[in-house]
Amino acid sequence: MTGFLATESCAPDVAGLAEEALWLELALTPKPGLVDRLNNGSHRDMDHAMFARSIIAIAPWFPRFTELGYEHADKPAEQQLRLIRPMGIACEQAMYAATGGVNTHKGGIFALGLLCFAAGRVSYPNARRLCTEVSRLCQGLVARELASGSGLATAGERQYQQFGLTGARGEAESGFATVRQVLACWQGGTLHELLLHLLAVNQDTNLVARGGMEGLRYVQGYARQLLAQGWDRQALSEMDQALIARNLSPGGSADLLSVGWVLAGCG
Repeated sequence: MTGFLATESCAPDVAGLAEEALWLELALTPKPGLVDRLNNGSHRDMDHAMFARSIIAIAPWFPRFTELGYEHADKPAEQQLRLIRPMGIACEQAMYAATGGVNTHKGGIFALGLLCFAAGRVSYPNARRLCTEVSRLCQGLVARELASGSGLATAGERQYQQFGLTGARGEAESGFATVRQVLACWQGGTLHELLLHLLAVNQDTNLVARGGMEGLRYVQGYARQLLAQGWDRQALSEMDQALIARNLSPGGSADLLSVGWVLAGCG
C-alpha cells in the first residue's frame, strides 16, 4: 500500500478509524440488548471475548479494502461491488474462523468495508465524499437484491416485502443517511448519546427479526423517552434489562454506531 500512503499521507486513516470504532463499540457499557463488558445482552451464542477475537481477525482486512479501492479507482462505480465482494466474503470467513461460525460482525464488515474501499477511491476521504462514494457504489442494490422477488425468501426480502425495510443495503445505498442525520444532532457528545439517537430513529432490521415491528417501535420509543427526559448509567442498565427480557438486540444500530465514529473522525 506504499503508493496510496505516499499520495494520501495527510488524509484521514479510515481503516484505522474502522478498527478503532469496533473496539469502542465493544467497550461501550452498558449497551442495551448488546454484548458489552457486563453481560452478553440478548445473545446466548456470543460474549465479549468472542467479539474481541472477531475484531482481531477482521481488522487487518480494512486496509486491504482501502488498497483495493485505490487500485481500481479508475473503474466506474457500478462495477465495484463485483470487485469488493470476494474480499468481503474472505473477511467474513476470517471472522467465522475466529468465532467458531458465529456471526459477530457481518454487518460491520459490510458497512466499514464499503467505507474503507470508498476511501481508496476518493481524493480526500472526508465524511461527505465517503458517503457520496458509498452511495454510488451501491446504486440499485435494494432493487436488485430486495425488490426483485428472487424467490429466495431471505429475511431481508421478507422484511422489505412486508414492511418496506431496506436494512443495511438501503442504508449504504442512501450514503448512510440515518447516520448523517443523527451526527447532526449528536455534535460530539458521548458514544452512549450517539447510540441512543440511533436507536431512536434507525429502522433496525435486527429488532424486527427478533420482535417484529412492535419490538422496533418499543426500542425506538424507549430511546426517545430517555433522550427527552434525561438518562444516566442506571437508566441505560434498566433499558438493557428490558431489552434482554424481550430478547431484543439492536445489532443494526451497533453497526451504524461504528459508521458514525468513522464519519465523525473524517470531518
